[in-house]
Amino acid sequence: MHERLPVGRGRDDLERLSRSVNHMLDRLEQLMGEMRDVGNDIAHDLRTPLARVQARLDRASALSHDLSVEKSEVFDKAMGQCRRDLEQCFSIITALLRIGEIESGQRRAGFATMSLGPLVTDIVDLYEPIAELENITLYVVLPDHPAQIVGDADLLNEVLANLLDNALKFTHQGGWVRVSVGLYEDGRVWVEVRDTGIGIALEEREAVLGRFYRADKSRHIPGSGLGLSLVAAIIRLHDGILEIEPNESEAAHTGTVFRVILPSFSVQNMTLSSG
Repeated sequence: MHERLPVGRGRDDLERLSRSVNHMLDRLEQLMGEMRDVGNDIAHDLRTPLARVQARLDRASALSHDLSVEKSEVFDKAMGQCRRDLEQCFSIITALLRIGEIESGQRRAGFATMSLGPLVTDIVDLYEPIAELENITLYVVLPDHPAQIVGDADLLNEVLANLLDNALKFTHQGGWVRVSVGLYEDGRVWVEVRDTGIGIALEEREAVLGRFYRADKSRHIPGSGLGLSLVAAIIRLHDGILEIEPNESEAAHTGTVFRVILPSFSVQNMTLSSG
């Protein structure tokens, strides 16, 4: 979207066509920027009134000791539900602002050389207790050679956390989740999260990356529908590719594979230098 056709001083058909295409691209870039800004502006504007509501709830809770026991229990239950709803609103706002920040390319300044293996190991260790509570086997497979990449460690942590959280959320007890890292012959690095969960239908694999999309099979599970949108935005920022496939390693063909493919270490270094 930032590229433009070269235009000289001539007035032939090719020059006029180039100017028209460049004008169209300018307008498209402007409209896309305005759409992104509208979402960010709405998210910013919602923070203040929601914060006021939260403050009023806190003040009202402090006065609940004057109520009878029966009324106090009803009051506390209502307050708890209100707080949970507010927390969900704040999490949606935060996610929208994060996506806007990432899509604008502001986070490239945090890129550095790193090894993907330790990053994956740390996030798996973090989610292991959750997997144990749900009776889900969680394990990691790493390559013999270090998988070197250039990227933002915090953002890639968010990618892995969202994919792991989804895998554990949609995998039944007794199932398994595997996180693997590998290298292609051309130097590209891949990391995949494979589960034995409910799976994603073929026609929904692209839609699940859109904002607020919830598949029919997942509507009963808490969530905002923004996690995979954030994942997609971060991967685009790293010039990577996200593939979604069925987990065919199981006889029943259940589950999903999310595979992130990142450019080779040398290509990423060249991109970072030119940027």
